[in-house]
Amino acid sequence: MELLDKFGRKITYLRLAVTDRCNLRCQYCMPAHGIDIVDRTELLSYKEMYRITRVLSELGVNKVRLTGGEPFVRKDFVNFLESLSFNDKLEEINITTNGALISNHIDDLERFKINAINLSLDSLQKEKFAKITRRDVFDNVYDTFEKLEKSSLKLKLNVVVQSGVNTDEIIDFIELTKNKDIAVRFIEEMPFNGKGQRDISEVWNFKKILNLIKNNYLDVEPMLSKKSSTSVNFRIPNYQGTFGIIPAFTRTICNDCDRIRITSTGLFKNCLFDGGVFNVRDFIRNGASDDELKQLFIDTVHHKPENGFIAEAARGNAVSESMSTIGG
Repeated sequence: MELLDKFGRKITYLRLAVTDRCNLRCQYCMPAHGIDIVDRTELLSYKEMYRITRVLSELGVNKVRLTGGEPFVRKDFVNFLESLSFNDKLEEINITTNGALISNHIDDLERFKINAINLSLDSLQKEKFAKITRRDVFDNVYDTFEKLEKSSLKLKLNVVVQSGVNTDEIIDFIELTKNKDIAVRFIEEMPFNGKGQRDISEVWNFKKILNLIKNNYLDVEPMLSKKSSTSVNFRIPNYQGTFGIIPAFTRTICNDCDRIRITSTGLFKNCLFDGGVFNVRDFIRNGASDDELKQLFIDTVHHKPENGFIAEAARGNAVSESMSTIGG
């Protein structure tokens, strides 16, 4: 038994949000006052998350990315990582984090065989970082960045390219790859800030970002990416690291999609842009067996939409969730 959709795509990758809470208030992700966080009883318990992951791994899911909100905000998250690392069917456990709370846990992450950390860092300037995140934690996050870079963990920097905010820093981020073995990922801005799309004066899409970079360097080498990679990757000759661009909003990466999402409250999503298919939390709490869970996952994945545009059209309502709710 495996998870196949009707387009023949095999699902091997789960994005699992462990909380909707976050200690930052990034402007492109949520409103300044935050979001209406759910009652803790509505969140999947760690036991439920472990069970879901185990069942999915028996269906061929071998890669899990843990997100939030900010996963390290949730109490005992590090203990959950340890238990997850005992699942021998998982080849990769990755984490997306804002880095403000993890500097004391890096040794644990290495010990639990965590594969990679995606660190969200949208500015290298302290004042601008505070403006974007509405919190003054830049020094802490940059310190984490330097510690992670020296660790055995693979490190990616996630940079959401925001019109009129940080486009002047794109080349500064590329220059970080000169002497550091890191992967910088420029991400097209998404409309999930908790109130619909942010007004932007200029659309910084994949093409515009790449053209800016090409205008600054004599040579930009394309790299061969994995079939299901969400980013189109490049390197500057003789630079240690790499960079990529994620066409998150123009959605030119859907054809090879191998992923599903489960939000912190158990909402199963075949696509970032769909409205959610069913609530796996309720199914579990109503006494579902592992075999029933497997059949539900198999049946649901079969109906995965071909791409994000079809998924968005099918939901029939404006996207107004926070990325923190969906699982960034």
